[in-house]
Amino acid sequence: MASNPPETRAHSFTRVVLSWRQWWRKAVVGTVDQADVINRRRQECSLSARYLFMLSMSAGIAILGLLLSSPAVVIGAMLLSPLMDPIMGVGFALAIGDFHWLKQAGRSLLVGTLLAILFCAFVVLLSPLQTVTAEIAARTRPNLFDLGVALFSALAGTYAMIRGREGTVVGVAIATALMPPLAVVGFGLATLNWTVFTGALLLFVTNLVTIALTAALMARAYGFRTSLTERQTQLQALAIMAVFIALAIPLGISLRQIAWEAQASRTIRGELLDEFDNNARLSQIDINFDAEPVTIAATVLTPTIRSDAEEAAGRAIRRQLGQAVEISITQYQVGIGAKAAEEAQLAAARAREAADRQRAEELSVRLALVAGVAEKDVLLDRERRHALVTAKPLTGAGLATYRELEGRIAATEPEWTIELRPPARPLPAIEFDDGEPTPQGADAIALIGWAAQRLGAPVILSGGETDVKRAAELLDGQGIVTREETASGRDGKVTARWGAPGD
Repeated sequence: MASNPPETRAHSFTRVVLSWRQWWRKAVVGTVDQADVINRRRQECSLSARYLFMLSMSAGIAILGLLLSSPAVVIGAMLLSPLMDPIMGVGFALAIGDFHWLKQAGRSLLVGTLLAILFCAFVVLLSPLQTVTAEIAARTRPNLFDLGVALFSALAGTYAMIRGREGTVVGVAIATALMPPLAVVGFGLATLNWTVFTGALLLFVTNLVTIALTAALMARAYGFRTSLTERQTQLQALAIMAVFIALAIPLGISLRQIAWEAQASRTIRGELLDEFDNNARLSQIDINFDAEPVTIAATVLTPTIRSDAEEAAGRAIRRQLGQAVEISITQYQVGIGAKAAEEAQLAAARAREAADRQRAEELSVRLALVAGVAEKDVLLDRERRHALVTAKPLTGAGLATYRELEGRIAATEPEWTIELRPPARPLPAIEFDDGEPTPQGADAIALIGWAAQRLGAPVILSGGETDVKRAAELLDGQGIVTREETASGRDGKVTARWGAPGD
């Protein structure tokens, strides 16, 4: 049986492609009211009071859900988020080459984004909870899966808008990829945690760009008219594909690293348990892959204590991972059986709690001693690791003495934030030379700033105009409220004194 020549097969393929294109234009593109879709998209891209209010409420709910580590509350924020409208406006404006519309949608998106970040940061600053929860941490390491979420959300959202079926579900799909990372950006800003801030910002930008460009491609596929030339259209399509590839490469690398860490965690758990008998249980394990070398801290409940467990497990894990590790194993001897292991696990948790409570009590005693107050006057927040005490005046002790006492205790308790409030002792003079503080002057500024932060009091500066302005500038950089009293001439010295709370 003779086969079809290549020319015939190519001709048949061309006819199939042309037939499919003809069907797409008639049965799909021809059924879309492009003018109506564009008109609705334009109207919903405006920077309105409703848009800003709903965005703020959505951001507030999202950040509270993240702080509480509650997925249900985060989903509630997505139901309110209006971010879909300006992002889709950007995509459609790119598709038809309407740069006036692009500018309008971009302005609404930029203002809304900044408002959401600042509002979330404000909520975090007022909140007593400022710890990185699992919901927050999950949005600080973007990977290729996050790109997929944004892509599928954009495809669903654009299709629904073009076909006139947009609604709450579509808005939730878009908000899934945008509102939670935007709230985490606000959290990172409020807590000055730049690792969280940059990771969440990268995730937000990735999802934003993916959704906007996907919307542009979908609009073009549905035949939305454009003012661009054929060459400009081709260049636009190539640019969009280049952006997708540029986003996919680093996200793919990140996904590969996450997959390796997951596999390494399973390997480490297996090797640790292999060093003990079948009745042993791994109670807790903490692995820091960012450390050099990788650090592993494990707690094992075992009927038999093994003195060489750390060395043996370390060798096996280094062989499996192919890199250096530092391992620490805490062993608790328990009876045989699951019940005994569970009881030991509870006992270990109680022991850790008791040790933590005892350490806090010892810190309270030390702070009371150096401050010259009763132990009940020391305020301890064990959850946030924060200690505060107001010192009584000590004979012959200046501000530098109180700062030194605080520093010594803080050095022994690196996990705690120690605040020792000194009495309002006289402030030191600030020496200047050629408009800049001398080394002694710089130390005086640091001491004044420390004392003012602890007491929350303003500082009045007196002296030559140039020196006073420079001293005020340096103290303002530490968040200290200052008032300037200048005199004629420059004597190279600025005096400082405490001001009244209203100054």
